[in-house]
Amino acid sequence: MRRRTRLSAALLIGLPGCSLAQPEQSISSFVLERTIPLPDTSGRIDHLAIDLADRRLLVAEIANGTVDIVDIEGGRVEARIAGLSEPQGVAWLPAVRQLVVACGDGTVRFYAADHHELARLDLGDDADNIRVDQRNGRVVVGYGKGGLATIDPARHIVVARLALPGHPEGFQLAGARAYINVPGNGSIIAADIDQGRQLARWLTGLQRLNFPMAIEPSGQSIKIAYRLPAGLATIDTRNGKTLSLKFACGDADDLFLAGKRVLVICGTGHVDIVDDDGRRERIETQDGARTGLYVPELERLFVAVPSRGQPAAIWVFKQSLLHRR
Repeated sequence: MRRRTRLSAALLIGLPGCSLAQPEQSISSFVLERTIPLPDTSGRIDHLAIDLADRRLLVAEIANGTVDIVDIEGGRVEARIAGLSEPQGVAWLPAVRQLVVACGDGTVRFYAADHHELARLDLGDDADNIRVDQRNGRVVVGYGKGGLATIDPARHIVVARLALPGHPEGFQLAGARAYINVPGNGSIIAADIDQGRQLARWLTGLQRLNFPMAIEPSGQSIKIAYRLPAGLATIDTRNGKTLSLKFACGDADDLFLAGKRVLVICGTGHVDIVDDDGRRERIETQDGARTGLYVPELERLFVAVPSRGQPAAIWVFKQSLLHRR
């Protein structure tokens, strides 16, 4: 995600499910377990991905032009891919054991397990978020002034494209259905990636700058964090209606579901945790730490902390036994 805006949390009035409750103090649902240094890394860090089998974290260091491969158990960077132009999206493809990197120059690059480059595709401009289609292992990449490209990683070719009314930010897949945040267009798009067509366009109205998104396991609703005014929305995927809108930070850039909790990673230096029953918690991080990854299989939350007065690092938060549900 290349466009960044820092905004204060705004008052939400007269909106469905609006809650102005501030974070409450309680037994922490995530505790800091360790930090993993990212040596020689400066500037903003973008997306993270996981290689579960080998317990490796993939870190796109956009300003540094590098992708680090982090040994989680060893607590160290085991390899680095350098010389990239604004690496943004990353993904690991276990079926073919390939690393995928989407870059700001529009290229999508594929690397073997030993980190040598296998192939490179040019989507034109601003290749960003990556999702893996769990049905077939294909790679879906948001790019340019408005599009999703579906790539076959076995042949390294684009097999389908979907046109959008603006640059896609956070998006999620549920089978052939895709839900896509298009903040520059003030909308959320529902589309069919197999047919390459838009199914619905839901306007965000007074809520703008919808960057991160998560999808409920049932596929019946999505969670979206807005930056202006700041809010966390639950949206019905059948009709685009907002089911609830709660308080959230104004610099949200990553969003994850952890059971009945929503984790919102905020660039203002904390993680907001919002429970279904309205209880709230705040975990302190560092200023500018706006991206991360929740891995339910490991019961860990990884937060990328950039170098701002201290070396860059990955902060690893362990889920508390009292809050595993």
